[in-house]
Amino acid sequence: MLARLRGHHLICLQFYRGEGYDEKFVKNLEAVLSRVEKEGALIVEGADDICSACPYLVDGKCRYSEGSDEEIKYLDVLALNLLDLSPESIVKWKDVKKRIENLGVLEIWMKEACSNCDWRKVCHIEYL
Repeated sequence: MLARLRGHHLICLQFYRGEGYDEKFVKNLEAVLSRVEKEGALIVEGADDICSACPYLVDGKCRYSEGSDEEIKYLDVLALNLLDLSPESIVKWKDVKKRIENLGVLEIWMKEACSNCDWRKVCHIEYL
């Protein structure tokens, strides 16, 4: 069964290096990422297989902070627009990497998404 990923995870997971909220979250993230690298992913709207182990997921919505669910939905739409993908699409991980490189995604992503991201301190985007 394909892993289910939301839009912003398609970009952000490219730079994942073992950090997470807790051990359960990290183990799930690494298992999902392994599946995606081997099998690809089904793009979904809303909470995905990564979110399923997040301690801030409540009733299918992100409760990390006030307004976080709306912010994440915005980032999902931005990511899919930048990658020229849509929900219900199936993608291979190597193709997502190529789209990020070939479409100039990172420059826009860093301006729009990275500047206010709480994960910035552990992100491994080499351009930050």
